[in-house]
Amino acid sequence: MEGSIAAEAFHDRTLSLDEARAYAARVLERFGTAPENARLTAAALVRAEADGLGTHGLTRLPSYGAMAAAGKIDGHAVPRTMRVAPSVLAVDAGNGFAYPAIEHGLPELAAMTRETGMGLMAIRRSSHFGVAGQPVEKLAEAGLVGLAFSNASASIAPWGGRRAVFGTNPIAFATPLKGRAPAVVDLSVARVARGNLLAAVQRGEATIPEGWALDTEGNPTTDAKAGLAGTMVPMGEAKGTALAFVIEVMAAALTASTFSFDAPSFFDGKGPPAAVGHVVIAIDPARIAGDAYLDHLERLALAIEREPGARLPGTRRLANRERAAREGVTLGAALQRALAGMGFAG
Repeated sequence: MEGSIAAEAFHDRTLSLDEARAYAARVLERFGTAPENARLTAAALVRAEADGLGTHGLTRLPSYGAMAAAGKIDGHAVPRTMRVAPSVLAVDAGNGFAYPAIEHGLPELAAMTRETGMGLMAIRRSSHFGVAGQPVEKLAEAGLVGLAFSNASASIAPWGGRRAVFGTNPIAFATPLKGRAPAVVDLSVARVARGNLLAAVQRGEATIPEGWALDTEGNPTTDAKAGLAGTMVPMGEAKGTALAFVIEVMAAALTASTFSFDAPSFFDGKGPPAAVGHVVIAIDPARIAGDAYLDHLERLALAIEREPGARLPGTRRLANRERAAREGVTLGAALQRALAGMGFAG
């Protein structure tokens, strides 16, 4: 009877983007995050939700809350930046959320790139990077070409192995386009994001599609919990783990940060701070191609779009974003129940 009452106490709700940002910020503050850090983190989560990337959206609130409450993420951390070379910016996230560190460093990176033609921002002592496409899209909106790399807690085995060594390790790229929104490429080296498994477990769904995950013995599994305990299937098989290696070097080795196989989970409050690394690279295309860059690139964009059924990378997010601005986003009953179970009153 009690379970029935509890189940009926929550239902899916539709929130405007402003309401969703306010809700997410309240959750984060409730679990020990400073208001400004909560605001920036909430904005990134809602942007992901609006773009149709729910695995990096509101569904992350319970795990973010748990990490902040346990001190695994310092919700009050204040990022620090230092220009260590003419084209290199070092950012110390202070074991806090990644989003304040990104927001703190990105304007400096853009300014540095306009000055020198190319810039690199290295972030260390950070946590979950979120949607890697977000910072590079901001650079592209400012007329720059952007690349981003991050590692994550281990969930992918080297091809042929069984023990997880690499994270789902995102890589993202964005470029400005002439008279329209930037083109954005945002990839994880896993066939699907690990957040899909977390979301399935949160919704109470026991089964996931074939080809997403392997169990702890390295066998294919359709059990969501077994997949979370095991490893993710890399995209492109051996090619996927080769790309994971490149990203691991760019994100963790270059920043002297925690390697994926040493990083704790991003899904709970157990263990020490993750202290992972991120690298964002910006290029001023005008220094190379001059004013012709956008006109030249437009020929490529049009060649792609003339093909029936083809589209530029990242196009779908724009339609999702416009729809979310009109219709809002869904705050699921399962998510509300999970947060209530952690002591968040709503």
